[in-house]
Amino acid sequence: MYRRTLMAAAAAAPFAAQAQAEWPSQPVRMVVPFAAGGPTDVPARLLADEMSRNLPNRIVVENRTGSGVVIGTDMVAKAPKDGLTILYTTVGHAVTRAMFDRLPFDPVADFQPIALVGQVPMIMLVNNDFPARTLPEFLAIIRANPGRYDYASSGNGGAVHLASELFLHLGGGLRMNHIAFRGSAPAYPDILAGRIPMIIEVAAGALGQIQRGALRPLAISTAQRSSLAPNIPTFIEGGVPGYEAYTWHMVMAPAGTPAPVVSAIHAAVSRAVTQLTPRLTEMAMEVVQGSTPASASAFLASEMAKWEPIIRAAGIRAN
Repeated sequence: MYRRTLMAAAAAAPFAAQAQAEWPSQPVRMVVPFAAGGPTDVPARLLADEMSRNLPNRIVVENRTGSGVVIGTDMVAKAPKDGLTILYTTVGHAVTRAMFDRLPFDPVADFQPIALVGQVPMIMLVNNDFPARTLPEFLAIIRANPGRYDYASSGNGGAVHLASELFLHLGGGLRMNHIAFRGSAPAYPDILAGRIPMIIEVAAGALGQIQRGALRPLAISTAQRSSLAPNIPTFIEGGVPGYEAYTWHMVMAPAGTPAPVVSAIHAAVSRAVTQLTPRLTEMAMEVVQGSTPASASAFLASEMAKWEPIIRAAGIRAN
């Protein structure tokens, strides 16, 4: 048995080496299931460009939007398993199963996670005229006035919406009304005018509002204070035990992609992420060093276990 195993491994070794050496044999499509120019597309293009510098063929970003992340994600699920079509996705991948009655793909079985690129924390912002100066004061006002106040999000089921619902849940069943916009930018006029008092915004967008003095930060969603904004206390410090929320960026391939090709993609992504760390950090991303296919898979499973019950309890459904 041992001899047969060694013989099989020896026979497979040349194929494995050849498959890894030949990737990519053609230009690679990196499918981004979000609009061009957005907060997911920009780092995806940085990664694709950096990978292209180190590979014999280019990585070409292709934006495929529709039905949340479903259209673009389904394209990758059904692509040939040759490593020439990969997915650059976010927390939106982890919530598809809970938000849609039917999916044309399985978010776990149809994908091979390659690497977690990084995580971007969230920051609670309130209108400058809102009476709460701290998170404990905000909690006291909301608890005393259930259902009176609104919060904004960048869209139904997105990272901003999920972070807000997690806050309401872990805050002890707080009641606020969800007002969904088509992105964070359209929400800001109502928040700045005081018609909507609060948004839990992705840090990349929130920091600009804070620096301009336009909105007041009350809490950041990291487990400990972040070097991005060390003066902002965490939700945990402010009285919401266990609160931690991020949007995140991950590279995936279709399930069944040969292991040598997965290894080659992983090596290319890892090298590019290391080289891009300063630029990604400037974009408020906490870069993950040393992510592997196994650790990325475990992270995806933990995110699905975290968010699916929140989505179901809140009754969040795809529009």
